[in-house]
Amino acid sequence: MADEQTTEIFDDLYLGLRAGGAMRKQRRGEPLTPEEREALGRWQRLSPWRKGIAIGGFAVGTFGLGFTLGGLVFGRWRPSR
Repeated sequence: MADEQTTEIFDDLYLGLRAGGAMRKQRRGEPLTPEEREALGRWQRLSPWRKGIAIGGFAVGTFGLGFTLGGLVFGRWRPSR
């Protein structure tokens, strides 16, 4: 059961990324492919709490990656005490 929920979260995250790209193309006036139209439609039908979880998961993951890389890069230049 927990594995299915984890899979759904990753599916929602991927759907959000695809829909975000489709929205960007749509704003520019570029034609959308059928796959992009389908992703955009599925994202719009997704419940608000699932959208929130997907966006929050992306934000936390991005922050964690940036925090880790920043520590690795800038941590070397600070002298240890």
